[in-house]
Amino acid sequence: MMPERLTEMLMDTWAPLVILWITAFPSMYMAPVNHSQVLLSRSSRGLNELSEEQRILNRSKRGWVWNQMFVLEEFSGPEPILVGRLHTDLDPGISKIKYILSGDGAGTIFVINDKTGDIHAMKRLDREEKAEYTLTAQAVDRDTNKPLEPPSEFIIKVQDINDNPPEFVDGPYHATVPEMSIVGTYVTKVTATDADDPVYGNSAKLVYSILEGQPYFSVEPHTAIIKTALSNMDREAKEEYTVVIQAKDMGGHMGGLSGTTTVTITLTDVNDNPPKFAQNLYHFSVLEDIAIGEPIGKVKANDLDIGENAKSSYDIIEGDGVDIFEITSDSQTQEGIIRLRKPLDFETKRSYTLKIEATNVHIDPRFIGVGPFKDTATVKIVVEDADEPPVFSSPTYLLEVHENAAINSVIGQVSAHDPDISSSSIRFSIDRNTDLERQFNINTQDGRITLATPLDRETSTWHNITIVATEDRNPSQISRVPVAIKVLDVNDNAPELASGNEAYLCENGKTGKVIHTMRVIDKDDPKTGHYFVYHLPPEMVNNPNFTIEKNQDNTLNILTKRNGFSRQKQEVYFLPIIISDSGNPPMSSTSTLTIKVCGCSSDGIAQSCSAEAYVLPIGLSMGALIAILACIILLLVIVVLFVTLRRHKNEPLIIKDDEDVRENIIRYDDEGGGEEDTEAFDIATLQNPDGINGFLPRKDIKPDLQFMPRQGLAPVPNGVDVDEFISVRLHEADNDPTAPPYDSIQIYGYEGRGSMAGSLSSLESSTSDSDQNFDYLSEWGPRFKRLGELYSVGESDKET
Repeated sequence: MMPERLTEMLMDTWAPLVILWITAFPSMYMAPVNHSQVLLSRSSRGLNELSEEQRILNRSKRGWVWNQMFVLEEFSGPEPILVGRLHTDLDPGISKIKYILSGDGAGTIFVINDKTGDIHAMKRLDREEKAEYTLTAQAVDRDTNKPLEPPSEFIIKVQDINDNPPEFVDGPYHATVPEMSIVGTYVTKVTATDADDPVYGNSAKLVYSILEGQPYFSVEPHTAIIKTALSNMDREAKEEYTVVIQAKDMGGHMGGLSGTTTVTITLTDVNDNPPKFAQNLYHFSVLEDIAIGEPIGKVKANDLDIGENAKSSYDIIEGDGVDIFEITSDSQTQEGIIRLRKPLDFETKRSYTLKIEATNVHIDPRFIGVGPFKDTATVKIVVEDADEPPVFSSPTYLLEVHENAAINSVIGQVSAHDPDISSSSIRFSIDRNTDLERQFNINTQDGRITLATPLDRETSTWHNITIVATEDRNPSQISRVPVAIKVLDVNDNAPELASGNEAYLCENGKTGKVIHTMRVIDKDDPKTGHYFVYHLPPEMVNNPNFTIEKNQDNTLNILTKRNGFSRQKQEVYFLPIIISDSGNPPMSSTSTLTIKVCGCSSDGIAQSCSAEAYVLPIGLSMGALIAILACIILLLVIVVLFVTLRRHKNEPLIIKDDEDVRENIIRYDDEGGGEEDTEAFDIATLQNPDGINGFLPRKDIKPDLQFMPRQGLAPVPNGVDVDEFISVRLHEADNDPTAPPYDSIQIYGYEGRGSMAGSLSSLESSTSDSDQNFDYLSEWGPRFKRLGELYSVGESDKET
């Protein structure tokens, strides 16, 4: 038991050295105690078979068990490393036992001597790659390969050495901290990792330190928390800091490995600076005619802070233009914009002095004691003179005129003046776009408005015109003012009936019955309202038939003075009524009411108002009247048809299917293109359709007086005068009563294509045949040779 106690004591105090010693000198440690033999025997019998003394000596503080072997990582040498030796107590020493190794890395990383049981590491091991290997050992008979004991499992652990430096996996870091923070303000935390074994030795025990960044920041050695180490760090002086943090293993002792990272720390802004104007006095100038709301100038209070902390609001706190000007803040540029609130007048006040103040919008309570976060400046504004348009004495004008006002009478007057120091005369005019009918005129010098055309209130009560005032010195300076003209009423319209002037009364009506109610209108509009007076003309005052009665609502009732009216005696009565208004002077008119006497039903509804209807036999119904009217209409239709048929019996002398050709002659203003031109009009219209076949049916009319038939005409000798021949034949035809009473139309056939001759028509000739020269006929070809000889001979004979 002594080697076991010694080993356990060494493991408690000098574990690394003992492991190294066991590995380096395995024969010194393994051979005397027969360690492998104990391992295999104990593995075969189980831990429960250990003696009580062995259980007591097996301390659980280190968790040390004998079925474990150790090998240092990264250990290398000229020969394989001996890890340990396996041995069984069944081995008599005659080398009949064969040791077999299997499991993780068996045969590659770990090799066993099958005779001696020595285990060697063939490769350089890395604990960070694999920390332990589980293998199985077994002793078998060398000759028969039969197992002598059950397999025994054991572990080879790779012993750690400090071969990995600390690493900051998440670096580099970025952090922020408010400026002006107190010492010890938390900034951020960094973390380094070490791949070495954290439970064995100090290989993974890290200590942090700061290499760069003093004296502004510090780091906790064990937690790696970075804090501020200097107070009142000002962002406006320096905004960004670079801090280098080192992590060192082995508890920071010499020989340990280290790693570094960079932390960029940015100071965030706080409102620790007040706004400050760039200058104490600002000067601006502005024209007096600047529009309200227009900017006049800009000022700016600079703030070293940024973002929300740099926002400032501007106010006018005092001065003689507090109510004339205003200042607003531009959210983008942080400028104060001065604008006009009320109109300026150079002639009234030429300069203003303002005191403005800029104040931070967001104030940090921690820095109130530093000072007021505001600043003031003075602004002087000079008003410059501008050529202003004329100014009317009133923004609007209201004028009144009676509708019977005389032409050129003055309705009213407008006035305007030039507000400039060098005053200019004003010229007035009417904007004719507002007075298209030119009903008004204005005096260009004094602004008096006069009437140009008569007014009628009943047509238009209001007239809205615009007066224009223009400077004589600068015509571009103009002003406009609206003028409303109200036309006042005068009594110039007589009252008249509102509806028709007809009424009726029943034959069976009673005395004093209202037969009609008259309603009267008046286009005038008196202030006291309408009041009409009705009376009958003097000649109708004592008439025995009707009387009048006025109602409270200005209407008039017509009443009968008797009964017994009859349509047979008198069908219509005429009642003139004089209507007067209450104007000054009053206007009156006479309206004649036509009263018809009608037959009425028992309930007073008129049925017939004509005398003819009254004289019809009693019992003749309306159906009978309609039948009589229908018969009369039928007779009229028959008469019309008879007359029409009689007219159609006068047949035309020439019988043809279509209308007479005389009714289809069309006049044309252009001559056309000759006989071959059929595009301009239809030449068939000029032809008698029945004459195409050479047959023209006709119907002669027998003359009323019988004349002796004409004697046959003697043949005409050659060389007879053609003019005389035609005249004789025409005279005979005109005086022959047996000849057709109409002119005949000669139809010429189509001449044909390719004729060398032109038109023979003399319709457009301005000379007679006797004045013409027919020599050109000889040039028309063989067809006209004979004709040319005849006319040529005739002409020569006349000359002789």
